[in-house]
Amino acid sequence: MTINRRTWLGGAAAVAAGLGAAPVRAQKRRRSASDRVNVAVIGAGGMGAANMERLTGENIVALADVDLSHVAKSVGDDPKRAALKAAYDKADKYADYRRMFDRRKDIDAVVIATPDHHHAVAAKQAMERGLHVYVQKPLTYTIREGRVLADLARRNPKLVTQMGNQGHSGDDGRRAVEIVRGGAIGRVREVQVWTNRPIWPQGVARPAAVPTPAALDWDVWRGPATVDWGYNPIYAHFNWRGWAPFGTGALGDMGAHLVDFPVWALEPGLPTRVETRHSVWGNPDDPAQGSYPLATVTFFEFAQAKGGPVRMTWYDGGLMPPTPPGLPADARMDPTGGVLYIGDRGMLMHETYGEKPVLIGEGVAERAAAIPPSLPRIGGGLNGHEMNWIRAIRGEEAISSPFAVAVPLTETMLLGNVALRAGQPIDYDGAAGRITNVADANRYLDREYRKGWEL
Repeated sequence: MTINRRTWLGGAAAVAAGLGAAPVRAQKRRRSASDRVNVAVIGAGGMGAANMERLTGENIVALADVDLSHVAKSVGDDPKRAALKAAYDKADKYADYRRMFDRRKDIDAVVIATPDHHHAVAAKQAMERGLHVYVQKPLTYTIREGRVLADLARRNPKLVTQMGNQGHSGDDGRRAVEIVRGGAIGRVREVQVWTNRPIWPQGVARPAAVPTPAALDWDVWRGPATVDWGYNPIYAHFNWRGWAPFGTGALGDMGAHLVDFPVWALEPGLPTRVETRHSVWGNPDDPAQGSYPLATVTFFEFAQAKGGPVRMTWYDGGLMPPTPPGLPADARMDPTGGVLYIGDRGMLMHETYGEKPVLIGEGVAERAAAIPPSLPRIGGGLNGHEMNWIRAIRGEEAISSPFAVAVPLTETMLLGNVALRAGQPIDYDGAAGRITNVADANRYLDREYRKGWEL
């Protein structure tokens, strides 16, 4: 059956009344609710503009972006973004975030919404300066980068860190975790996850370089990447996700949303074995020098999961698992993305951000309704993820998706890309952070950096 809002949210009022953990207090100076945080943004157009639109109540003091004309188009004449445009107009502007960090000493917190290959470099530089960070997903480009940021966060507990997987703050997603943990569908041994991504070019050959637009600082856009292909609009500003030196493909893009919920609900630890099947790479002779395959299926095995072994299958490129038996006639598997938990007493299915839940099986809805809420709800839910970060900086609310949560999640999904590059199943020792059966594949846990952009 499709659950109504009352049944799904359960005792949300009880949660709001005080089931949350103690609030994080990470600010460098004591703040009150009326204090405004001095925020900077790296990557101010596109997703960065969407994040910053929710932060116009703070002091937006600086922005760093390689193409201010793109930023202007992102803000445009939309009256809904009038406040953002006004804030951007007043902010100091830089092409290179390294210069921004050197020159602006009044920044408290930074939003990082760059292509994937910049995430860890920018975040580490910000954290080393004592700045709170909100980093878009995926948190990092490589597994080693995630462990570096996790260590930095552990050693600096007053820094408030957040990954931009807003579903983690949603009421529906949190209720899904409670229902799975509460045993409404029984013991879960299998999870199916799917997405329609990529919605950008993949499996295509690398094009020839063309002249770089005058407004774009291509050298800074390349940043840490060691390749020098020259500019082509198929890379910037959005389609970089599909190119191996710059992005992490569909799994990196949407895994932070979709894989988040089963990892949260089942507490499986890191994968112990991963295998990725795929269509043709864009450059089959040298995959690292081209675009990702158009479609992949990744099999994750979690031998050390809290409740016993779990197998999770990831589908992208429009591929999907079979329709589950017993799916109600009024329900459908959303082709844009979803998660299906298969338990020994029923099933639970939801969409990408934990929304539109469906319970499948006799008695499941009744058992779910009896499970009390146990997770704190975030003010604003899905749309409150950015302000949750601000409130945590002020010490008003527990942070939703800190690096302690985001790093193991990111490592899990990036291991799918490591298996893709390895071209065979990999056995992974999560405690040691190494692949045990294919020694050469350990090189994919890290990368090289261009001089001046080292981690």
